Amino acid sequence: MSPDSLATVAQAAAPITSNIALYTAWIGMFFMVALSGLGSAMGTVMDGQATIGAMKKRDDIFANCMILSALPGTQGLYGFGAFFLLKAKIVPGMSMESAVAIFGAGMIVGLVCWLSAIQQGKVVATGIESIGNGNDVFSKTLVLAVYPELYAIISFAAAFLISTGI
Repeated sequence: MSPDSLATVAQAAAPITSNIALYTAWIGMFFMVALSGLGSAMGTVMDGQATIGAMKKRDDIFANCMILSALPGTQGLYGFGAFFLLKAKIVPGMSMESAVAIFGAGMIVGLVCWLSAIQQGKVVATGIESIGNGNDVFSKTLVLAVYPELYAIISFAAAFLISTGI
């Protein structure tokens, strides 16, 4: 092949590579929002069910249980917030390196928030059950529920750091 025909082939392949980069980045964004949202939904449903069960024993605990039940919902917000951090970095003609960084950030936030929301929901559901049994463990449950939350916050911070490097 002549050098001119090689240049023509390279020019023809450039849009394809650019599209692959865009698709890679958007797939990462999809996983970030979807997984963090799913985890939050699962965690809050688990806690809502525990609240309803506990209220069969004690109707006066709804306010405290409602506060606890909302905690796993924050992981979905972290995924949504990270979406806005990274969305501006997705541009036509972006490099494959940037796309892979966005994909990686999406997987980090999505998976960590998904798992931490479910595990936080388990901690909170157990606390709600104990409150329903008459134990004064609201503040202790709140403190223990912070531990899984910490890892979701760290994943959001990682997405922030990745976004500043793109």
